[in-house]
Amino acid sequence: MGQAGFKGLSQSLFDYKTEKYVIAKNKKVGLLYRLLQVSILTYLVVWVFLVKKGYQDTDTSLQSSIVTKVKGVTFTNTSELGERLWDVADYVIPPQGENVFFVVTNLIVTPNQRQETCAESESIPDAWCYADSDCPPGEPVVAGNGVKTGRCLRVGNMQRGTCEIFAWCPVETKPRPVKPLLGKAEDFTVYIKNFIRFPKFNFSKTNVLDTKDRAFLKSCQFGPKNPYCPIFRLGSVVSWTGSNFQEIALQGGVIGIQIEWDCDLDKAPSECNPHYSFSRLDNKFSENSISSGYNFRFAKYYRDGAGVEFRTLMKAYGIRFDVMVNGKVCAVISHPEAGQVWSGASFFCDLVLIYFIKKSHFYRDKKYEEVRILRVPPGLAESSQQGGTPKAEEAEQPEVHHGGGSQKGNGCPCQQLLEPVR
Repeated sequence: MGQAGFKGLSQSLFDYKTEKYVIAKNKKVGLLYRLLQVSILTYLVVWVFLVKKGYQDTDTSLQSSIVTKVKGVTFTNTSELGERLWDVADYVIPPQGENVFFVVTNLIVTPNQRQETCAESESIPDAWCYADSDCPPGEPVVAGNGVKTGRCLRVGNMQRGTCEIFAWCPVETKPRPVKPLLGKAEDFTVYIKNFIRFPKFNFSKTNVLDTKDRAFLKSCQFGPKNPYCPIFRLGSVVSWTGSNFQEIALQGGVIGIQIEWDCDLDKAPSECNPHYSFSRLDNKFSENSISSGYNFRFAKYYRDGAGVEFRTLMKAYGIRFDVMVNGKVCAVISHPEAGQVWSGASFFCDLVLIYFIKKSHFYRDKKYEEVRILRVPPGLAESSQQGGTPKAEEAEQPEVHHGGGSQKGNGCPCQQLLEPVR
């Protein structure tokens, strides 16, 4: 690179470019500009705003926490358990309620089980036998209660018997009660406290009324006019699913409690309210189906005076409640890219104006203008002093080039400045 080229490059580093607006009286380009504006405006209004609702940003990454607490007591008197008072420590499993909790409503009780040998239940097909060879010792009974000992036990003169097993004896043989043991559980209440947070907008809320009145939760109950009371009566929850509490309490079932948060942050926070829905999740339409109902077994263990362990086995039927939380929050946001798309119309029309039409060189000369500061020769400065002007070592005047046009005349860069004004 020559010395002149290097000097020009170094000087260009200190150039400053400022905008200049040129009104081009060209109907074709003007029409193209308006058509582009209308097209962009139509796209923004119809597609971005109306169809895609692009004026709002949505957050569906809901963070949620559930706390549940059941309250209520009832009294029973059965041959297996005698007189007994049931409270939340007896019928709620697990005791630390979360988004899933189970309430016992019916029981099959097998008391005083000990580890010894006894006959397997006749309801277990793998335990049927006709000879001792059908009961190989040490083999567990499929879907049964223990392991085979090698003996086939028969009752009276019956040809078919059941294998003897080593298990917790006696095994469970009683049928399910025809009436739910804890039928009065429909008057129990459950407290469901839900905390939510949408991290994108840092928005948090709870389904409990924000009050300092400590008696509020002890007296209120959820209803259409009281959506911020999180106390639900179990019988009402089951009825809202279209089911009968006594029927579902007999053989158990699964109830879904859905909490929906659909919030618009452009409105007041008080407008962001929880919406509840209740549904039966198990196979409620097939009463005799093997998939209907809900039950499981648990035991309570004790030791007698001799230190031998024994237990009471309970097959619990009841209602499992699944609390599920969904939601989204939206808010109006700015779209800087919309302004960029809008300014793109001007950029495109500028390209057409200065490159593609017949008089493009004319518009280009008008759009790009170069301004320099020229130094007046010393001789001109001296003549100015003789003419009565203030003394100056040198004076500066601007030189204007339109579009890089060539200079005319005798080569003097200040020719136009020396011409008299006519």
